Amino acid sequence: MTNDREQGSTLDPRYDANGLVTAVATHAGTGELLMLAHMNAEALATTIESGEAWFWSRSRGRLWKKGESSGHVLTVREMRVDCDQDAIWLIVEPAGPACHTGEASCFYRRVEDGALVRI
Repeated sequence: MTNDREQGSTLDPRYDANGLVTAVATHAGTGELLMLAHMNAEALATTIESGEAWFWSRSRGRLWKKGESSGHVLTVREMRVDCDQDAIWLIVEPAGPACHTGEASCFYRRVEDGALVRI
């Protein structure tokens, strides 16, 4: 039997023990996976309200707007949640590279024979 979280229309994220839910961002035009981050309740609410991607930065220990220093914000075109609401999918229009390294995507290397190879 399914519950409202799985089949209903109420947004009710299943946050982990640290109060976070995983979030992935993909490019609205190309479908390319851009980045993976985490959201707490405040980041999710701010993203919904502003239309721009906000996350909880575990390394900074604070709420963080993607692009706050670089200007490479992610404008949210659509937001989806998975079946049990423990992951958020942001479909975005990026205003520049998504990765802090300057790469278009944070996933710019692949694993080949146990080593990383730039794509």
